[in-house]
Amino acid sequence: MAADSTFAPFRWPLFRALWTANLVSAVGSMVQSTAAAWLMTDLTDSHLLVALVQASVVIPMLFFGMFAGALADHYDRRTVMLVANAGMAAVSALLSALAWFDAVAPWSLLLFTMLIGSGFALNGPAWQASVRMQVPREDLPQAISLNSIAFNMARSVGPAIGGLLLSLSGPKLAFTVNALSYILMILVLLRWRPPPRGTAGRRAILPAIGAALRFCASSSPVRRVLLRGFAFGVGAMGYQALIPLVLRDQVGGGEFEFGLVLGAFGIGSVVTALWIAPFRRRFGPEAAVSLAMLCSAVALCVLALSSSLPQAIAGSALAGAGQVIAMTSLNVSMQLRSPEEILGRCLSIFQALSFGGFAIGSWIWGALADAAGLPPALLVASAWLAIAMVTLRMFAPMPRIGEGTVGSGPKT
Repeated sequence: MAADSTFAPFRWPLFRALWTANLVSAVGSMVQSTAAAWLMTDLTDSHLLVALVQASVVIPMLFFGMFAGALADHYDRRTVMLVANAGMAAVSALLSALAWFDAVAPWSLLLFTMLIGSGFALNGPAWQASVRMQVPREDLPQAISLNSIAFNMARSVGPAIGGLLLSLSGPKLAFTVNALSYILMILVLLRWRPPPRGTAGRRAILPAIGAALRFCASSSPVRRVLLRGFAFGVGAMGYQALIPLVLRDQVGGGEFEFGLVLGAFGIGSVVTALWIAPFRRRFGPEAAVSLAMLCSAVALCVLALSSSLPQAIAGSALAGAGQVIAMTSLNVSMQLRSPEEILGRCLSIFQALSFGGFAIGSWIWGALADAAGLPPALLVASAWLAIAMVTLRMFAPMPRIGEGTVGSGPKT
């Protein structure tokens, strides 16, 4: 397998095992997310509460993400991931039990999705920073892309599975599948024995976070990546927050159709992830992120005007393409410009701002949909992305290839 191939990281057994386990876990998460989003449409007529299902998953990343990054830099990343995945499995099992007894209410559903989001917040920086421990540096961009492909493969099949399970037995079986999906990841992490990490330079959590914040504030390339991630997150969340309402109110679809539409998002993501790395190398990060914002803006316009299932599927696939282009390109840019000793904290800052944008977007677009209607909310979200694409290209351009990269290895 060629060293610069998209699939080169699969040469490494550890990467293959963790990638497979992550795929299984991600499928379970998509099943759970689909069931939670649709269940909320049954529990309430409030557009805001439906939108807050997605916000409740990402809010912990905004508030706890930087602490998670410090933990990833200070302690064994494998142990951090084990604790996070075991916690998410326990919370998911409890949510499943409540669903079997028909004891889930709108606010309890938001609480449990927020607790699961806390597990994601803890796991995220350690998981992303551990990629450097799984493959050599020359395979790092491809490994990041493959992890994105795994997540978006899950987005292709997970929602369809979730929609099928919802149509057959309601949310209880979907929540159970998610609880079981963590088992393989826990087993793989238990078998992994990474070399011990040195403790030189370890400091208290708050000063450690402060050091990463100072680095990010002082690095112009990193500041621009962070700003682009936040701006994209605010606008792109119009899709995640409002797509259940598009299906219910505009298309008139049910659980299975909802799964199909979310599956189209994943298919668009996977297909795009296969070619975005060479596109980014040829045309640069700015072209990639601008394309992502354009795709997402057009997708929101399509969804605002959708009245049939094929239209919703087309808009969803385009939204998936935009999100994978943006998040893969931004993640690679952040990884290659962050020193190893503070990598987890830098990634957690990126995660906090990006998902903070998602959380803010969920609230804005949900509240706007309640006040002005669903199509206007989607169109305003689209306008946000279009305006941000034009203005940020001028005032906060993405770092050029090689600009601000640290260490040796590929520059992209």
